[in-house]
Amino acid sequence: MTAALPRYQDWIMSHDIRLRTTFDSAAGSYQNARPDYPAELYSDLLAITAITPPAHLLEVGCGPGKATLPLARMGFEITAVELGDALAAEARHRLAEFADVSVVTSSFEGWEPPAGIRFDLAYAATAWKWVDPEVKYAKAAKLLSKGGHLAVWNADHAMPAGFDPFFTEIQKVYEEIGEGHDGPWPPPPPEALPNPIATELDASGHFTVVGTRLYVWALRYTADEYIALLDTFSGHIAMEPAKREHLYQEIRRRLAARPDGQFTRHWSVVLTIGRRL
Repeated sequence: MTAALPRYQDWIMSHDIRLRTTFDSAAGSYQNARPDYPAELYSDLLAITAITPPAHLLEVGCGPGKATLPLARMGFEITAVELGDALAAEARHRLAEFADVSVVTSSFEGWEPPAGIRFDLAYAATAWKWVDPEVKYAKAAKLLSKGGHLAVWNADHAMPAGFDPFFTEIQKVYEEIGEGHDGPWPPPPPEALPNPIATELDASGHFTVVGTRLYVWALRYTADEYIALLDTFSGHIAMEPAKREHLYQEIRRRLAARPDGQFTRHWSVVLTIGRRL
């Protein structure tokens, strides 16, 4: 039996809708603080969808252009929709050299392209969860050409076997300030996690899943680099200042005790691609 899509009311309760506007305050630091997506992701995206430049792509929630730039450099025509004024301005600045790339300041739910425009691929990079589930799949399908594709991926914190013990230490601080992890600790390794996007695509009635890929990699961070990263996460941006200050002090204290002052954070991305029915 196919799972039902989440209702709008359930989505509002599980995702404080105000949080989706917090990223605009990090517009100036987001591009450098967040990791680049793996080059293999773009190779797999093109191989699975069989799109080639100058196909017309639609990006939902482009931020400052983290996932836009690699595809723009390949020669694709891109229309990028971004909710935040500052993020959209940052994206326009970074993408100014690409004449075939335009950035529209709007929510995806409220945006409509010029009459007759259809896209070969719609994609969202670490943004899809912030779009109304009662709208996003039907609207994406409506905007795609026949046989077009929707690609979704998120950059998440991964906890593979042997992850850095720093995260168990700092998790205790999150719990002390009332910002603990939901569910058992540690979370399952990335290869054991479910793929809710694949379930939603199949349940939407508009798409069939044609490919999924998992990418896991590790990066080293100093305290300053990691705090800059945390300052781009909605939960940390919206955190009470006193809690955030205490957390950051504890991060600095714990890393100062390490010989090189650094730790390893693993990242994972699941690329899920659906073809329009």
